[in-house]
Amino acid sequence: MIFWEIFAGILGGIIGGMGMGGGTLTIPILTIFLHYEQLRAQGINLIAFLPMSVAALIIHIKNHLVAFKQTWLLALIGCIFSLGGALIANHISSAILKKLFALFLIGLAIWQIIEINKKN
Repeated sequence: MIFWEIFAGILGGIIGGMGMGGGTLTIPILTIFLHYEQLRAQGINLIAFLPMSVAALIIHIKNHLVAFKQTWLLALIGCIFSLGGALIANHISSAILKKLFALFLIGLAIWQIIEINKKN
């Protein structure tokens, strides 16, 4: 079991460092292979996200890829809506939360395919 937790951390860190969001892989690994409840997997992902995001942010700042003037508004809005999302998630069953997350991943995949095809 420790192998899958390490594997989830490695993949989540790599994908998170690239800017996509490691939870797109970490959460399915935790729920499918380790049989964590959806809400617990999301909580673990959020805690793991903190040090990963700090490391990625330091690298992006060094490469002059952070627009500080626009960042504060995005961070404020993100904090407000993440609080709201967490409150809502606490009142939704794990089964529904899994389905909503699956729909999110499907939507993300479709959007990525469309964006790739726009560039070609």
